[in-house]
Amino acid sequence: MVSVPTALQQTSAQNKISWPTIAWFGGLLILCYWPILYRMGVQWANDENMGHGFFVPIFAGIVAWQRREELLATPRNPNILGLFVVAFGGVLSLLATLGAELFTARLSFVIALFGTVLYLGGTRWVKILLFPLLMLLFMIPIPAIIYSSLTMKLQNLASQLGELMITAMGIPVLREGNILRIPSQPLDIAEACSGIRSLMTLLFMALIISYFTDKKVWMRWALLIATVPIAILANGMRVAITAWLSEIDTKLASGTYHEAEGFLVYFIDIAALLAVHRLINVVGKKFGKA
Repeated sequence: MVSVPTALQQTSAQNKISWPTIAWFGGLLILCYWPILYRMGVQWANDENMGHGFFVPIFAGIVAWQRREELLATPRNPNILGLFVVAFGGVLSLLATLGAELFTARLSFVIALFGTVLYLGGTRWVKILLFPLLMLLFMIPIPAIIYSSLTMKLQNLASQLGELMITAMGIPVLREGNILRIPSQPLDIAEACSGIRSLMTLLFMALIISYFTDKKVWMRWALLIATVPIAILANGMRVAITAWLSEIDTKLASGTYHEAEGFLVYFIDIAALLAVHRLINVVGKKFGKA
């Protein structure tokens, strides 16, 4: 007796993920982009602003793995346009490498990966994996020109907020640009104290928190927006704390003590982010939107 495959069996076969094919395309993609990925990894290891870069692909991979059941339940519909997207990413990478444009070269990897998913699984697979794909953007250091502009603005904000908070503490202060003159010593709000480092890390943490604790998509956007004022206010607080400690003992405003303040403020950032998340949920439930 010859058994005839049922429609369910045919659908299951169609949906079956071809791991060898995925491994082949994934390995080929990594091999082609290895010089770019390697240099980006070196920057993660040496640039304190990008220390979170190592964790981005790990969490993106975890999110993608958690969605494997949904992928299995979604019919694969390979789209040939994906190959054109991969080719576009390759050309972009070549031109960016020739022009020494690091951000574009690194961005081209995400574009090529997007095209690979589109080719192997189709638009519905892209929709399922869109969040982890977009998450990978956080592993790419922002362009130097944008970084410099943001750093300068954040330095000014930190100086202004620090001045207000120090004055509120009853400590005489005179601000000259990014230098705060207090009785014990002048405090220079350097680039490292601008808060850009905590802001970049906190933005990534906001995505992680919203994904693992809340399934509402709009919550991710809400926390990302809330992250900016939280990081700015916390950095102003760090400047004020440094000034207060300096008035007690100037040694407390530098070295290990200053670094410890940075970790303390970072934990305050996380606590504030969790509190905002909780507050939004409470308000949302009150108005029937959560």
